[in-house]
Amino acid sequence: MAAAVYLLDEDRGELRLALAAGSQLSLYTMPGRMGLDGYGASARALRSGKAAVLVDPDPADPGQKHVLPYPYVALSAPVITGDQRFGALTVLCLEDRGSCRPGDGPALEEIGDRLAKALTMLVKDGVTVAADPMPMLIPPESATDMCGSTAGWGVQGVPGSAGTSMMYPLRRLSVLLNRATTVDEVVGAAQYCMMDPLRAQALVLATASEGRLWVLGHSGASSGVVRSIHGARVEDRIPAAEAFRGRPLYLSADSSPSADPLSVDEPRTEVYLPLIGNGQLLDLPVVESGRVVGVCCLTFSGPHICPPEERALLGMMAGMLGAAVERVELNQQQRAVAECLQRFLLPSRLSHLPQLATTARYRPATVTSKVGGDWYDVIKLADDRAVLVVGDVEGHAMESSAVMGQVRTAVASYATEGHRPAAVIDRTGRLLIGLDTGLTVTCCVVALDTSDDTVEVALAGHPAPLVRRPDGSVYALEAPANVPLGVCAPGPYQGCEHTLEAGSVLMLYSDGLVGWDAADPEARAQALLGSGGPGSTPDLEQLADEVIAEVSAPQQRRDDAVLLLALYEGTQGTDGPHVGSLHIQRRDLRGVRTARAFVHDQLDCWGLDDLSEALELAASEMVTNALIHAGSDVDVRLRAFPDHVRLEVRDSDSNPPVPSPLSLSEEDNAEAEHGRGMLIVEALAEMWKSSPNGQGKTVSLNLPISPH
Repeated sequence: MAAAVYLLDEDRGELRLALAAGSQLSLYTMPGRMGLDGYGASARALRSGKAAVLVDPDPADPGQKHVLPYPYVALSAPVITGDQRFGALTVLCLEDRGSCRPGDGPALEEIGDRLAKALTMLVKDGVTVAADPMPMLIPPESATDMCGSTAGWGVQGVPGSAGTSMMYPLRRLSVLLNRATTVDEVVGAAQYCMMDPLRAQALVLATASEGRLWVLGHSGASSGVVRSIHGARVEDRIPAAEAFRGRPLYLSADSSPSADPLSVDEPRTEVYLPLIGNGQLLDLPVVESGRVVGVCCLTFSGPHICPPEERALLGMMAGMLGAAVERVELNQQQRAVAECLQRFLLPSRLSHLPQLATTARYRPATVTSKVGGDWYDVIKLADDRAVLVVGDVEGHAMESSAVMGQVRTAVASYATEGHRPAAVIDRTGRLLIGLDTGLTVTCCVVALDTSDDTVEVALAGHPAPLVRRPDGSVYALEAPANVPLGVCAPGPYQGCEHTLEAGSVLMLYSDGLVGWDAADPEARAQALLGSGGPGSTPDLEQLADEVIAEVSAPQQRRDDAVLLLALYEGTQGTDGPHVGSLHIQRRDLRGVRTARAFVHDQLDCWGLDDLSEALELAASEMVTNALIHAGSDVDVRLRAFPDHVRLEVRDSDSNPPVPSPLSLSEEDNAEAEHGRGMLIVEALAEMWKSSPNGQGKTVSLNLPISPH
């Protein structure tokens, strides 16, 4: 049915289809590239140095089943000679005819050896043997050449090769865009199927919103195009804006500037403009259902002839991009709405006690655009008592989030009334059954009394909380498992009381933190909490970052993940840390002055006047940064330890400033995230860091206390 040659690319990191001949339908079923460690017959033949058949079982996993979406069997032989590894020779034959058998391997290996020797001679003559971005395809002799001998496509002089070759990237683009779920994946598909085959220097994909063009993604040497497009008005007289109005532009340096090519009176489908230098620019309207939804820009380092057939191909590709961009942006909007709802149902700020420092992290699942039902809470009670809560509603849907809001409110209400943890979940469970939501909820409630170091734990089918002692050892606060909320309990919920050692770290978490495939979830969680090692005064923010980092990779986030850490510093004594906190309302014009006065008064009370000037300045810059960029309430927390003072400034902005993907230098990235004022903080502090937590971020710094 077809025969093909796969060659290593220039970086020798993957196999790419270089040349293929056969029936047109079978040609388009052949993958354009594959990893060297893949299961495909071509990759296996190159690795083993022997012929391989696609239907053969994987030697590493004989029980593995492989899906064959097409009725073809692939037989491959290596193209290797001496120390030269070029690739593989592959043939396709119909599966039901049995015309491609493992016994044909030796004959194909002999052909592969002859091909390898011929390629070796080319290498000796100084020819680089590597696959181009897109293959050259040769259809059957009966094929009609509709595209003539379009330069750069197919095998010159072979009828039908150019047109068949041009259809290959079109089909691959369709396949890749159907799989794309993010803008980055859409841009990656466009780079592989549009930018690389045309040997373009850069690719930029942009859309329009509120009358302006905004860059969605870019690839290659695209900084100049990005600067000219991003934020431009759609009515501006620039090529990208003109293309957005529905006119594809093919601009080159040698175009005649005698007439105004952007005149709307001329009914041309393309226009030409002179550019500075020797480059060329293609701007294509990205269309979906007859409506322009974006612009795709391709730039070239030199003149690029774009014949009518190639323009038609680009037009079809731009149409595919339009449908993909619309779908991906709709998914992103739905996900943004879901995440916004989730964040509004989570606490905007955590309560503080002098003897209890807390921090939390929330990571949504990435395999679904729907919202989850994980939550956390810190409830401050009278007499220096606090209740820590982590829960998980089953499912990923709006219903899960709605039930989460109901359950969180109920738990907080019953805890505030003074009920013990077991009574809190018992009453909440009966309330949930009465609501008849059809969903179950797991929950962990921990009540801590800082006056006597006691902690009471009650579980509703949830993982037990963990404790890390000051010596680094980790253990679980055991309690009866009970049944999840929403299930009729056979009896009252039971709790268990423990004593907590000063300097211990409490960890409450949802099962999404340890992963869906963990063999021993509790052991995995203990390993995460104990990874920091022993320490007299652990940095809670840094510890939270280290623990949550394991679930930050998108491929591992199949479920929501919640982490709540609390550092218990024990009853207040002469050796304990001094703690002070301040809450500043958003848009408080006197907030910065209040923060400076707070720092000054606290340090004066603690006898640390020598640090006042530096910390006042740092607090001023950090609070200003939070009020301006986050636009939320701000919490300031000052803590004095025997050897250092720690200043923390927390905001509750769900979208904290991050380095822009359009920044062009390391310096731009630093200023995009922190603002110029943070350069002052860096100069003052021994150590400072910024920790986003899914519901805002915490900026903290440490200043050493000089010994007297």
